[in-house]
Amino acid sequence: MAYKVAVLGATGAVGNEMLKVLAERKFPISELIPLASERSAGKQIDFAGSKVTIRKAEESAFKGVDIVLGAAENDIAEEMAPFIKKAGAVFVDNSSAFRLFPEVPLVVPEVNAEDVKWHSGIIANPNCVTIIAAVAMNPILKLSPAKRIIASSYQAVSGAGIGGLRELEAQARAYGAGDESALAEHKAFAHQIAFNLIPKIGGMKDNGYSSEEMKLQNEGRKILHMPDVKVSCTCVRVPVFRSHSISISIETEEEVSLEAAAAALANAPGVKLVDDPANEIYPMPLDTSDQDTVFVGRLRRDLALDNGIALWCCGDQIRKGAATNAIQIAELLI
Repeated sequence: MAYKVAVLGATGAVGNEMLKVLAERKFPISELIPLASERSAGKQIDFAGSKVTIRKAEESAFKGVDIVLGAAENDIAEEMAPFIKKAGAVFVDNSSAFRLFPEVPLVVPEVNAEDVKWHSGIIANPNCVTIIAAVAMNPILKLSPAKRIIASSYQAVSGAGIGGLRELEAQARAYGAGDESALAEHKAFAHQIAFNLIPKIGGMKDNGYSSEEMKLQNEGRKILHMPDVKVSCTCVRVPVFRSHSISISIETEEEVSLEAAAAALANAPGVKLVDDPANEIYPMPLDTSDQDTVFVGRLRRDLALDNGIALWCCGDQIRKGAATNAIQIAELLI
């Protein structure tokens, strides 16, 4: 069978990546419908060697569609969701609008693929750093559930969209040209990002944690089916173009040996164990960009936690952290 597939927000960074991944994975498409704002409607984009015309995202656009891949902001996702459900399509949504709704599955196929079965028209794609962390942790958590998780993320500028990429590029060029005033110019971020770290992603909550940090906690609990696990997160924007990195410490209920953890990671789907630090071999953003595998390394005992295991992981947040994960969910549907 082939399916009529719409991509909502097809002109954005994640939407473009969805089109690329659909073609790469040879998803069975009878008709592709790229959807965007009125100003983009009528323009053409490339898909699998052909030109496809962009349509305006509106109620009539979803007639006869089987699957909608969402790559738009929350307000657009919320506006279009009733139209998508009315048309009888399944909405695989990358926005955060529906992720914590009890009736909406939040799915990472390598971790909780079975949750797809209980959808009622919407399946949520998790936050990018949550996906990468869940893929990295899940093989260990299959050996023993977690009591406590402590994570710090080092997130690439492309996580903020095309504006983040352009800003880092412009500031790097300004530095090379010795233009200090241009180096200090910023719009996508609250401060200069080149040669800097910004320890805040998203808005701040009353508890002193950012919205990105709370996503990692709340979404992780839902995906892993561990509603009571204690989680503490710090999310940092770093001057890296692509691929997020995360330092994670897990306190398991039962002791898990490093040998068992390494074997589980080495045999887990979606994971590559890259762990020989004595020979300078460990996961890095450059090595994990533009592909779909989460690299895990620096595996060691956590010296501050009982039954603690520490690890370092990297993954491409535009692909596995967004576009590819959504398409893997669509593959589960069919």
